[in-house]
Amino acid sequence: MLADLHNHSCLSPCGSLDLSPQILAETAAAKGVELLALTDHNTSLNCPAFAVHAKRLGIIPFFGAEVTTMEEVHILVLFSALDPALAFGDYIYSIITPFPNNPEKTGDQVYVDENENIEGELEYYLSSAAQIGLDELGPKAAEYGGIVIPAHVDRPAFSLSSQLGAIVKGPWSALECVRIPPLLEMGNPSSPLLDTLGFPLISGSDAHYTEHVGRRPFQLDLTAEELLPNGPGSDADLAVLQKALEKRPR
Repeated sequence: MLADLHNHSCLSPCGSLDLSPQILAETAAAKGVELLALTDHNTSLNCPAFAVHAKRLGIIPFFGAEVTTMEEVHILVLFSALDPALAFGDYIYSIITPFPNNPEKTGDQVYVDENENIEGELEYYLSSAAQIGLDELGPKAAEYGGIVIPAHVDRPAFSLSSQLGAIVKGPWSALECVRIPPLLEMGNPSSPLLDTLGFPLISGSDAHYTEHVGRRPFQLDLTAEELLPNGPGSDADLAVLQKALEKRPR
C-alpha cells in the first residue's frame, strides 16, 4: 500500500489556496496513493471535506494536524476517525499563541465544505506554537485516541534535530524523514547520519501546493482489507496501521 501521512490544504497559511481537500484527494489518487492523511497546521477543520472526497475516490483517509509544540517542533498527530480528530484540533487551536493572522502578509486560513465553498476563516495564525510541550503532546493525543509522529526530523527547521540537536525518546509511532536514511544536516554530503534511536522511518510529502502532492509517499506492508476490518468506507483500524509502521526500516 502506498501511503502519505503529511499533507496540508488551503487552511494552512503557508499553503496554496488552490489546494482544497478535494484537489488534495484527487491529485493523490491520480498518483496511486492509497492511504492519505490531511494534517494542517494546528487545526483539523478541513478534514470533513477531505473525508468525503477520500472515500469517494477509494482512498483510506487519516485525519489530524501538524502540531507546533512549545519547543517549535512539528509533530504529526493522526486519527483514523473524524470526530476525535476534530475534537483534538479544537483543543490545539484553543491553546495556540493568540496572534492574529494577517492574510496579506502570512496567507489565508480558510476552511471549506465538500463543494469548495468557504465556510470560514480562522482568526489566529496557525503556524504559531501551541502551549504544549513535547513531553505532554503524546499523552494528550492518546487521550483523544491519536498517535504521534515527529515530522521531517532531518530538516534544519521545526524538527527534533533542529530544535533539540538530536532525536529524543518519546511515544513516536515512527519518524518522518525528508530522505532515508536521514542526515543530521540536509543538503550537506559531509553530514553524519542522524541517530534515529531505532524508531521506524517513513517519508512524507509535506504538500503545501498541488505539485507537492505525492512527491514523497512510502510503502506499507498492508492491505486495505487488513486496515478496514469493517469493510470499505469504514474507519481504519489505527492499531493495524501502527503494526504496519513497525515493519518499516529503522
